[in-house]
Amino acid sequence: MSQIRDISLAPEGEKKIEWVKRYMPVLRSIEEEFIKTKPFEGIKIALSVHMEAKTAYLCRVMAAGGAEMHVTGCNPLSTQDDVAAAVAAGGIDVHAWYGATPEEYENHLLSVLEPGANIIIDDGGDLVNLLHTKLTHLIPNVIGGCEETTTGIHRLRQMAHAGTLKFPMITVNDADCKHLFDNRYGTGQSVWDGINRTTNLIVAGKTVVVAGYGWCGRGVAMRAKGLGAKVIVTEIDPVKAIEAIMDGFTVMPMIEAAPLGDMFVCVTGCCSVINGEHMELMRDGAVLCNAGHFDVEINLTELTQMSESIFNARRNIDGYKLKNGKTIFVLAQGRLVNLASGDGHPAEIMDMSFAIQAMSAKYLCDNRNGLKPGVIAVPREIDEHVAQRKLASLGGALDTLTEEQRIYLGI
Repeated sequence: MSQIRDISLAPEGEKKIEWVKRYMPVLRSIEEEFIKTKPFEGIKIALSVHMEAKTAYLCRVMAAGGAEMHVTGCNPLSTQDDVAAAVAAGGIDVHAWYGATPEEYENHLLSVLEPGANIIIDDGGDLVNLLHTKLTHLIPNVIGGCEETTTGIHRLRQMAHAGTLKFPMITVNDADCKHLFDNRYGTGQSVWDGINRTTNLIVAGKTVVVAGYGWCGRGVAMRAKGLGAKVIVTEIDPVKAIEAIMDGFTVMPMIEAAPLGDMFVCVTGCCSVINGEHMELMRDGAVLCNAGHFDVEINLTELTQMSESIFNARRNIDGYKLKNGKTIFVLAQGRLVNLASGDGHPAEIMDMSFAIQAMSAKYLCDNRNGLKPGVIAVPREIDEHVAQRKLASLGGALDTLTEEQRIYLGI
């Protein structure tokens, strides 16, 4: 039985789902195939991904393929209650609501696993972690799973290295059709969408500090530059730092960037990227936010200890009045700003990411007897297949190698 806030919100959530579906042509074509072929007949799928409209449509596509879906969110502040209601009203088992307490959030995760999932679709690794800690008796049911994001893949690789990962997990995030577009263009746009709609402040002329210059950080920095900001990048990798410089950005340690920035965006997947010694140096009115999966990149414990008072400055903005007289503002409680304060990545971007998810889950079912426990890359043919479909939907076309060219290239 679904656990949601209010089923009466379903009509508004249905509008959101229908809107994104219109702009997800690759996933629509996969749905049409799944309706005919039913690749997930008899399969139970447990899904933990941000419960918003694009995820809802993915759930429906998998259900159209015959799957028994049990779904929840992957962050307490990213669930949209109207979308969760619409998914539940459509007959899918949903356990999610906005603002879940830590206890409620874990209960929702447990609820989607307890029916005995065969396929896991994870975003951040919480489902896989629970299966390997609290629900080990359910592991024999699991064929395998797919991981959506960089942070989750870090956790999986640590488990695989330690020899504790008990089933195959496909690294969806590492597919070209995922990280090259979702992480760069999706994060770049959705982060600034979340910041702008939450703060109503101008970006042009401000100094923006972007922590991390991976694919997500590049997208955030690129969009900040496009909005007219002066951009400083902080990094621990010399190669990425050189890339940032050659892309036109200034690179320096966070301790040097702290007194210069007006807005700070963490995109590293690591903890305590901004901590007390940095915040002590920041300008009065500095705005901090996080675009990494977990709320550990801004050290809110140290910020709280440094503050004489904390107040709600605006919806999704907390003000911290420091003992030194300055005030620092934190968006969305330090959680994913693009989802906790926005609608997440654009539909056209998630069309590719979720197409990779759907096809990877099918690959697990088709090859269930030949896969061993461990971390598995998305098969190249799936990546290229999704790319070809997306290119066609965008009106693009390719040249084709002649026989002479194939011989010359050794193909």
